[in-house]
Amino acid sequence: MLAETICSAVSAAGLGIAALTAYRKRFVAAARITAYALVPIGLVLTGVVEWLTGIVFNPTVWIGFGLLALSWALFATTRAVERRRLGTSGEPAKKKVKGGRAPEAVAPAASAPSLGAAATGAQREPAPGRKPAAAAPADDFSDIEAILKKHGI
Repeated sequence: MLAETICSAVSAAGLGIAALTAYRKRFVAAARITAYALVPIGLVLTGVVEWLTGIVFNPTVWIGFGLLALSWALFATTRAVERRRLGTSGEPAKKKVKGGRAPEAVAPAASAPSLGAAATGAQREPAPGRKPAAAAPADDFSDIEAILKKHGI
């Protein structure tokens, strides 16, 4: 009952302020203030305020919120422990083989065109004792130059 009275008083005060604002010829601001002022009384009339006060003052509801918080904390903790075990990659750690060494990964083979200029060795320095690889031929930009000249750039 008290919450409904407070919401009604807030709405009445807001409507009074909106009337003063409209008197000062600020109609857009007055309409916005009126919209805000009607929200509390609308919540009272729809029963939302009564429902909220029933939740706030009910101890079983607070016990339920506590159990939900505990559940969330357990989920977060187990997720953190799981991530720590898996490492940052999200995959399980590789098992070691006999001899204490992990198996070495082999990169998949890819063709030079799919890897671009980096795969040709044009930008890398050769290994010691090897001859440098031939530089990759420069890309042909003649069609791009023609388009740029056409547009006067």
